[in-house]
Amino acid sequence: MVSWRTLSLIFLLGTVAMSHNAFSRQAGDMVENIVKAIEQSSARDMAKYFSTNVDLSLPRAEGTFSKSQSEMILRDFFSRNTPSSFQVSHEGISRDGSVYFIGRLSTKEGQSYRCYFLIKQVSRSFFLHHIQIELQ
Repeated sequence: MVSWRTLSLIFLLGTVAMSHNAFSRQAGDMVENIVKAIEQSSARDMAKYFSTNVDLSLPRAEGTFSKSQSEMILRDFFSRNTPSSFQVSHEGISRDGSVYFIGRLSTKEGQSYRCYFLIKQVSRSFFLHHIQIELQ
């Protein structure tokens, strides 16, 4: 016969696993939507996922900026570097639960950029916290 403690433990582990899967799905959907925003040159759509402050490291801007400043900086970057394609080459989860992905941005102007994105979990939500785009 199964004890009450065993049943409680199974229920608790199942609940934790389901909430982890829900968070993983949320972060995965976010990555997918960010990739679409990049392909469409949409700083506005990317900004939907920004944290209150975003660490940016772009060819003409480096530092920590507010959500609205970050959107303007990305809009300027996309106006000078129109994406033709974006390919995710690696993605993963770091020890602290942050989600990251690395990709290659090719532009219509013929440039190629290595891109790194870090998504952090705050409470029960994920936010885009760091964007690094460097010329290859």
